[in-house]
Amino acid sequence: MVSDENQTPTRKQPKNVKTPKSHQTTLTNFFAVPKKDATTPTHSRVLSTPKGNCSSPLVQASPCPSIRPTPDDDEENELRLVELAQRNERTVPSPSVRQSMRGSAALHAQAVPDDDDDGDDGEVIQFRRRLRKRSSAIYAESDDDENENLGSNPKPASRPPSAKRVRTAARDENDDDAWDPKVNNVIDEMDLDLLIDMPISDDEDLASSAPPAVSTPKSSSISRLMNTPKQTPSPQSRLAGFALPPNTVRKAASFSSPLDSDKKSARIQKFKEKNDERYAWLLDPRDHERRSPDHEEYDPRTLHIPGDAWKLFTPFEKQFWEIKSKHWDTVVFFKKGKFFELYEKDADIGHQQFDLKLTDRTNMRMVGVPESSFDHWAAQFLAKGYKVAKVDQTENAVGKAMRDRERTTAKTSENKIINRELTCILTTGTLIDAGLLTNDMGTYCMAIKETLEADHLPPSYGIAFVDTATAEFSLCSFDDDVERTRLETIIMQLKPKEIVLEKGHFSKVSMRLLKNNLQNLALNHLVPETEFWTAQTAMDEMRARKYFDGADGSSTWPEALQEAKPLAMDAFGGLLFYLRSLMIDKQLVSAKNFHTYDPIRHAGTLVVDGQTLINLEIFENTHDGSDTGTLHRLLNHCETPFGKRLFKKWLCHPLRSIAEINDRLNAIDDLSLVYGQQEKLQDSLRSLPDLERLISRIHAGTVRVKEFLATLSAFRSIEDMMHDMQPFLKNLTSKRLAAVFNAGMPESLLSSMEYFDKAFDHRLAAEQDKIELHKGYDAVFDRACEALDEIEASLNRHRQECEKKLKCTIKFKDMGKELFQMEIPKKINVPRDWHIKSNTAAVSRWWSPRAEELVKDFMEARETKDEALKNIKARLCERFDASYEEWLILVRKIAELDCLISLAKCQQAIGEPNCRPEFVDSGSGLLEIDEMRHPCITTGPRSDFIPNDLHFGGYDKSNMILLTGPNMGGKSTLLRQTCIAVIMAQMGCYVPAQRCKMTIFDRIFTRLGANDNILAGQSTFMVELAETCKIMREATPRSLVILDELGRGTSTFDGYAIAHSVLYHLITHVRCLGLFSTHYRMLTNEYGNHPLIAMKYMSFMTDEDKREVTFLYKLTDGSCPKSYGMNVASMAGIPKQIVDKAEAIAASFQQTKESIESIAHGKFGSNLTRLANFALLNGTAMLAQPGKINDSTVELARTVWRALH
Repeated sequence: MVSDENQTPTRKQPKNVKTPKSHQTTLTNFFAVPKKDATTPTHSRVLSTPKGNCSSPLVQASPCPSIRPTPDDDEENELRLVELAQRNERTVPSPSVRQSMRGSAALHAQAVPDDDDDGDDGEVIQFRRRLRKRSSAIYAESDDDENENLGSNPKPASRPPSAKRVRTAARDENDDDAWDPKVNNVIDEMDLDLLIDMPISDDEDLASSAPPAVSTPKSSSISRLMNTPKQTPSPQSRLAGFALPPNTVRKAASFSSPLDSDKKSARIQKFKEKNDERYAWLLDPRDHERRSPDHEEYDPRTLHIPGDAWKLFTPFEKQFWEIKSKHWDTVVFFKKGKFFELYEKDADIGHQQFDLKLTDRTNMRMVGVPESSFDHWAAQFLAKGYKVAKVDQTENAVGKAMRDRERTTAKTSENKIINRELTCILTTGTLIDAGLLTNDMGTYCMAIKETLEADHLPPSYGIAFVDTATAEFSLCSFDDDVERTRLETIIMQLKPKEIVLEKGHFSKVSMRLLKNNLQNLALNHLVPETEFWTAQTAMDEMRARKYFDGADGSSTWPEALQEAKPLAMDAFGGLLFYLRSLMIDKQLVSAKNFHTYDPIRHAGTLVVDGQTLINLEIFENTHDGSDTGTLHRLLNHCETPFGKRLFKKWLCHPLRSIAEINDRLNAIDDLSLVYGQQEKLQDSLRSLPDLERLISRIHAGTVRVKEFLATLSAFRSIEDMMHDMQPFLKNLTSKRLAAVFNAGMPESLLSSMEYFDKAFDHRLAAEQDKIELHKGYDAVFDRACEALDEIEASLNRHRQECEKKLKCTIKFKDMGKELFQMEIPKKINVPRDWHIKSNTAAVSRWWSPRAEELVKDFMEARETKDEALKNIKARLCERFDASYEEWLILVRKIAELDCLISLAKCQQAIGEPNCRPEFVDSGSGLLEIDEMRHPCITTGPRSDFIPNDLHFGGYDKSNMILLTGPNMGGKSTLLRQTCIAVIMAQMGCYVPAQRCKMTIFDRIFTRLGANDNILAGQSTFMVELAETCKIMREATPRSLVILDELGRGTSTFDGYAIAHSVLYHLITHVRCLGLFSTHYRMLTNEYGNHPLIAMKYMSFMTDEDKREVTFLYKLTDGSCPKSYGMNVASMAGIPKQIVDKAEAIAASFQQTKESIESIAHGKFGSNLTRLANFALLNGTAMLAQPGKINDSTVELARTVWRALH
């Protein structure tokens, strides 16, 4: 038997005595005004409900001192009030009343044992628990750091025996500090009033996971009620807290305050004035060198905080401002408990931009968001152009307690707050996490180093850029022209999101180019040398950080870095510093994924410069800047994200090797001949995640468990896909396609996959979102599991001992964070040193002193196991990363397979007819296309698009087509579709035509449209001539040149003269293939019989009487007699009298011009072109020295002689 001394008093079983009706209190009559009679005292209770918010009534009660209820009535009244508060979650008693209720309930539980109240006791305790948690459920009330400056945790104060069974508030794992009796005046009644005025969350789950309200010190006004001597309080003292001043209206969904409103306002004003004084230095922010924002050297990234201000900061404020002062231009998300909070300026941004609720907290303005929605809110801030910093807690309450025990010598208050660290800084151009990336294409951050001797001279550039999602670096350096052609090309190809520049060392012309071609550009200006590192400094930093050192100590540097030129390494130095400031340099650079990039690859690809990409609408249309109607959208049918990125590179750099082009075309034919296999491959590829990004995150150690599992599953699918293709390999004619499958999965990767398959249960890991290795795979984790199992076994043994001692069945029950509560029937008496944790109507849940110690050990052992789990994932990532290069090679093979399948699908996308292009290796350029269509305009046989034949080039045909036709007749469309057909052919794609025969082109030049450059001070005509100059300077006989209406930006005769001279230079000196569109009829007369120029026009039908033009869009031999501008004017709605007058003036001009031409022809007997050819041939012969005539001179003479005939 158990001694009576160690047991609680047995509850007496009361008799079933019916309470008289006069003493009964129901929910109705408790809050109603009863009728007056001679025998019943008057009760005065009023229930007030605000209009429009019935779910949140406000209780206003004015108890009358004339009644003195019995203890039974007193307890019942309180429980009824609690029941009402439970049903109306937003109507909660004030703190003083809650404490009064606790004290009276504790005293009354001992004085008046009544079994009828068992169920209500459970409700009271559960209500108190929810009430404490709800007071901190809102993000504005995350209290883990509220009292971080209040010292160490005090020992539990002794309580009267009668109060031992009342459950104390459990501390949340994120509470940084408890109350210290020595500093009990730090938070006064004003702070408590501010606390209870905060709104309460309706979300039950949120309330259960949020940290509880802070425990008040024993000496505070509220805690004094908790320790009231053993006496029955009067109704006035117990219910006085419900009385409100007359005409007081409290805000809906808030606690009622017992403080006088005037005193409260005064205290709030005093607190505000004191806080404003503490932060007065924020009214005039300065950088770390104390420079004001209007100073030319002002650094917006830093903030100077005066020394006196640091002395007034609490430990938490110091923790915050130490980070924020170094990232003043960044929105800092600060982790507190289950929320991320923003303070001061960041809070204002969150409130103004996103309507987040603004409040005062920890002496600062604050808004907050739940930690689960961090990715969502970070993406919102990034979309607005802000940088986002993430400050995480590096420990929880259990880890902090363990740390405090290990560091017994550290007694300062700074060690009493939870450790937090800046873990990452997010910017639009350096996103890594899949939850923040908005699309599958590459997101680039680019550093540019420019050297320029004078503004009128050509600059030189060093460029380094990185796709942080895949850890792929690219370096290049080049000498550019005055128009910055190569810089514009690389900008248009990559469209970087973020640019890093050397402060004060970037020309205005180059800056205008960036701003004209990039929208929402994020610019970062770094200080020369100290931040934008030189090449030597960058090399030294990489050696010091040991980015490329292996496990055995050996160092292998990427070949691209070793071969990079100094200017490119200077750019990489700036990029490296910037990545280090974002804390992602190690994980990216150590991947060794470096390449040399050439925006204009003269050696092996067709050059499509930036202006051509714009004019042909390859990636963006000129209407709204989207990809609607672009060639990229038409052709890119890749299923995988990494395949899509590779396909874009293919489109930027079409091939120049006939063998490689034909190999891609063979792959298209092979895939179409293997019936059904192409669809199976597409289905397999469609299920693959972004492996290129995932293996980069595995290398960095930031991959999530589910992502790691998806990566392993994807590589297993790739293995199956390769195995299924083995029977078809012997019939493949494409070397590239066969190379993808011939090697199969390397043995080293198969071995790794076998290890991961056996090491842990993949299904269980996916369900639990954590990896627990099977026994024998990790010694550290095995020891942690054994320690946890031993403690759990000890708890079970202790439970069995208690069952024998109390002679009842005991079950363990976990309630939130309080584990292993022993459920015992209420009729069983337990030892007096046990602590009650919760109860129901039937059972109570207890902790014995031994169980409490074991639970504490269990929590610490579980924390150790969790840490070992984190290390398990890190070690698994290291094992996977050991074969990083092999995984990456395999991913690139699959990306190439995806691109080849995409080319095969293009054959269907472009509609009929389509053909395989035929390439010839001829000495002169050749382009012959029958029934050519524009693929982006027509995609099916039923389209009304008019196809055209285009033949020029070769020894017996003209090299240039002089194209005329009425306005809106389709000339520009013909020019564009010709270039697009060439690009598609040299990509290795089928062409939208009946037949295509061509030679390889080395570059496409386009001069289309009328655009000015106001920011550069250049007119439309100036831009037009600058682009024409570049064409004449860089074009070769193997180039394709497109010129549209050259000379229209100036007077008629000036424009004609320029057009004539340029056309003559192209056919005589450059000897390239091209199309020259014009409205100058004099030009067609001049070159009408030139053997190197073919006259073509877009056919039409016209009704001169009605001034109507019907466009036939068919390319026809000959020249258009006029442009029919008057007809277009009538169609546009120009008044008839104006059009008539204009037509008469045009006829007069035409008659005068023909007279001048007739006189000139009669005087000289020939046209100007033939005279120019004679002069050129004569000059060439005179300058040529015997025995020193080179091939260029011979070719020039041959061209001129051919033109004369």
